[in-house]
Amino acid sequence: MSTIKEYYNIDYDEWGRLDRHPIEFEITKKVLNEFIEASSKVLDVGGGPGRYSIYLAENGHRVTLFDLSETHVKQAREKAANSGVAIQDFINGNVLELDSLLPDMDFDVVLCMGPMYHLLEENERKVALVQCINKLKPGGIIIISFISCYAPLVHCLKADPENIMENKNRLLQYLSDGKNDKQFGFTDAYFINPENIETLTSSVGLQTIKIMATEGLGAVCEPSLMQLTKDDFKEWIELFYEIASNKVIWGSCEHLLYVGRK
Repeated sequence: MSTIKEYYNIDYDEWGRLDRHPIEFEITKKVLNEFIEASSKVLDVGGGPGRYSIYLAENGHRVTLFDLSETHVKQAREKAANSGVAIQDFINGNVLELDSLLPDMDFDVVLCMGPMYHLLEENERKVALVQCINKLKPGGIIIISFISCYAPLVHCLKADPENIMENKNRLLQYLSDGKNDKQFGFTDAYFINPENIETLTSSVGLQTIKIMATEGLGAVCEPSLMQLTKDDFKEWIELFYEIASNKVIWGSCEHLLYVGRK
């Protein structure tokens, strides 16, 4: 976990990542708008520098941000202040210690958009999910982000296709073990097979509402889509959102979103 904290504290611009990947940002905001009721009390676990916390606060929700990285928590405070929005609290900590660090257990919604791809062992992922669920009111909503085991393949198609001979075996290995050891410019991570998402979430008692491909068919051609007019880009986002829950396209994307109920 120290390696992951160091990566985000020092090496990575998480705030700017969503500017570089606007499909993920726009689709995720649409999910938040669809499934979070007005004036909700929201816990953003793994909230990073606050992109989604600030967006939700701007839209009238009461948000608490929780993140492993001290740098991210500091950035979130600064970005919220600059945006003129009130975040209820900023908490620095490990999701595996969430119960002890945050006794509050009456959130309407918990976002878990980060921890599932930095916990390498299944038992840790289950512990993290249980602690997130513990923060929810009965019937509360949880929204979980996953990185797909197909994400490295998509990345290589976009950025490094000429090195397929060097990368092929490792790309195939992700489909079986999902574990990333500082490969492809990333830190230690776990990339899930989309077929296994519901197996994990049901094992901790969640009721599935929806599973969605975040980038969908736009993942490989995102740079081209970013060159379109705003109106054309918006229409592609609408199309991707309409087909996002179709299992057939889950293997084409880098991230997936799970929406469930306690």
